[in-house]
Amino acid sequence: MSDTGEQPPKLATGPVTTEALKTISVPTERRRIAVLGAGSWGTTFAKVLAEGGSDVSIWARRPEIAREITETHRNSDYLPGINLPLALVSDSRIERVLDGAEQVYLSVPSQTLRENLKAVRQLIPAGVPVISLMKGVERGTGRRMSEIVREELDIDPELIAVASGPNLALEIARRQPTAAVVASDSLDTAALVAATATNPYFRCFVNNDVIGTEFGGVLKNLIAVAIGIVDGVGYGENTKASIITRGLVEMTQFAVAFGAKAETLSGLAGLGDLIATCESPLSRNNTAGRLLGQGYAFADVVKQMNQTAEGLASVAPILELARSKGVDMPIVEQVEQVLAGTLAPRNLAPHLTDTDEPQGE
Repeated sequence: MSDTGEQPPKLATGPVTTEALKTISVPTERRRIAVLGAGSWGTTFAKVLAEGGSDVSIWARRPEIAREITETHRNSDYLPGINLPLALVSDSRIERVLDGAEQVYLSVPSQTLRENLKAVRQLIPAGVPVISLMKGVERGTGRRMSEIVREELDIDPELIAVASGPNLALEIARRQPTAAVVASDSLDTAALVAATATNPYFRCFVNNDVIGTEFGGVLKNLIAVAIGIVDGVGYGENTKASIITRGLVEMTQFAVAFGAKAETLSGLAGLGDLIATCESPLSRNNTAGRLLGQGYAFADVVKQMNQTAEGLASVAPILELARSKGVDMPIVEQVEQVLAGTLAPRNLAPHLTDTDEPQGE
């Protein structure tokens, strides 16, 4: 096991045990996979699965996107210029997508997950793994996506998994190498999902820290918004490095307060995802922050974004959770103030050290 708690899985013909998790092998038999959500990440992950040897059907809410994916093997609205594999098809009739599925992957906006699951709970085949690809928490309840899956589907927690990591959709769609973490209460389930999602350019590791893996994917979005804000203002690399470093401390303290393992936040689902999201112009959260830093009002930023920036929706529920545990998050609190219009974007960075928390260095 690495220092981050991430392990390379092995897919065996029988039950997969912790001791067997030494190497990775791609499954030899094709699986029928359902992916719910045809945005950039849902389509990209469906491509990853198809190029890993599975037959993948993706649910698209809009019939015209479903037709384009199936007939032309393109999704020009979300992945322009990317050719999709023949083993990937799409349908706007969700019952057809879920029929016979052996694994179900969820990639819808986090704030719509509960209502989507209510609509399909009778259609998901019994006993199959359900995997969240989403990085958000629910407003009003503060629930993580895996918690919503458990509540609405009433399935064994060992059948629930989450996938996270430095996973910018367009780079992966272009087959640029990267890695991800699959976490589940059951390492058998995590290993099965990891093997299904592994292909020559996409490598999966496993752990059983669902809380840390999930919160890492949520919290890094908030820090990425802060990075975008100071970038939009025109501050340089020193400022951004300071925010990333202090932001990782905030992320770790928050996640540990809710039961996560600190080492998970030093791995792919924490630091790895944080670096990718903060540094890339492909990041929707970074882009949203940059627009805020350039002086756009929050409402105008939302209008300009043609896809959901999960960090914007997660600020309020994350701060509510942090306050419930007495966790200080000065960076995220100042992002909230910028969103509310009570803090000028240029004033975000000078206040980053207004905390009595230890520096951890």
